[in-house]
Amino acid sequence: EAEASSYVAPGAGQDKKVHASVRLDFELLGQRGVQPWKGVFGELLWLQDGSQYNARLALKVMWKTIRSQTSVGRIDAGGIAPERFSETRKSELASHLVRGEGKVVFSNNAPNVPLLPGGQDRLSVVMQLGALMAGDPARYPEGSRIPIQTVGPREAGIWTFLVEGNERIEVPLGQYEVQRLSRTPRNEYDYKLELWLAPEVGYLPVRIKLT
Repeated sequence: EAEASSYVAPGAGQDKKVHASVRLDFELLGQRGVQPWKGVFGELLWLQDGSQYNARLALKVMWKTIRSQTSVGRIDAGGIAPERFSETRKSELASHLVRGEGKVVFSNNAPNVPLLPGGQDRLSVVMQLGALMAGDPARYPEGSRIPIQTVGPREAGIWTFLVEGNERIEVPLGQYEVQRLSRTPRNEYDYKLELWLAPEVGYLPVRIKLT
């Protein structure tokens, strides 16, 4: 509760540039336990028409999807405003961001939680960070922290992203100057998320690392 009371919507009153529709294909390296994944690739599909959006991140083996996240919602003055997030492995779990009532409702019957201004989900947050940085890059120098309420399939919390500065990386598409951001886990079983956003392509994520 103390965390929520001190929360300020990221980018409040600032210009945002939400990226146009795009599909990104990712070469994927990973492992579960000690077993490396083989033959897995990723696809991020982002579709938007200026008022609504639909996003899907899928991990595939051959052409079979083994894991996916979807996010649907609106585009408004605050940037991206998700309304439904789902995560599918063997089954689907969903979260509903009910903006008119200021609450998040979970499909697994977990207790509702308040939806804070500028709240995102685990997929939309990646594109919203790009929209914030594209809208006003000078606002986020190295060392800046960007707190965003981030909704998962079972819970919601404040994810704080640290702007770690610029670097140059090489990916299958080529070499890019990127802005690196990271979100440090807050407990033993939490996610560490690292993003490399490329200004040259509208701050799209050219590399994503989830630990």
